[in-house]
Amino acid sequence: VLAELIEKFVSHLSESRTDCYFSTGNYKAMETDVKKESLSSVQQLGVEMTVRYGKYLNLLEEDAENGLCFVLMNCEKFLEQQQRTVVSSLCCLQERYTGYDWFASSIFLIMSGDRERTLTFLQQFSRLLVSAFLWLPRLHLSIHLPVTTVEYGIHPVYFCSAHHIEMLLKAELPLVCSAFHLSGFTPSQVTDQSWITQCFWNYMDWSEICHYIAICILLGPDYQIYMCISVFRHLQQDILKHTEA
Repeated sequence: VLAELIEKFVSHLSESRTDCYFSTGNYKAMETDVKKESLSSVQQLGVEMTVRYGKYLNLLEEDAENGLCFVLMNCEKFLEQQQRTVVSSLCCLQERYTGYDWFASSIFLIMSGDRERTLTFLQQFSRLLVSAFLWLPRLHLSIHLPVTTVEYGIHPVYFCSAHHIEMLLKAELPLVCSAFHLSGFTPSQVTDQSWITQCFWNYMDWSEICHYIAICILLGPDYQIYMCISVFRHLQQDILKHTEA
């Protein structure tokens, strides 16, 4: 039901010019067999983890690994069409996205391992503004960003979402904000490097991960910020307890 809901919602918005924030070219999926070895070592580990998790949730069949590799490779090729070349010594700007695509993997699980359905959804989803915040590889070396922003290697999630999370945390949960300052650790280090980048994998149950993705798609990218604040509110007593100790 969730898969059908977000699929119809994104399909409807992607057909509206006013809702399409990004322009995308035509891309046809590669029909050749995609071998796991063509992925980076990080992606290979991610594929193993995703398939193991999907089987644990009874969402994937035995041959799911090939389907996920197919999705990841085609996403990479599709997004390459919208990337610019940048000369930089930064590791994160050396061609392909250095991390694992947790969002695409999440959609693959939501679609129960249907590779064509997943890829069609992601291509339509990439036209919407919310894709910039939920799907981090979407704006890697992107032509949709100013050259200076790309050269700094800082994703909009870091300088946009993180900024608003810290501002809201200061207003809504001042004690939690103070606890972070005392520790010398910033809230954005937790929200960006762990929660948002990984789509809350290893932090929330699968149903809650699905709710996070659906809420942000249906209600807008600002709900990514509200979700993070809600989690901090939920953890407030634990955070204060650890600070005292």
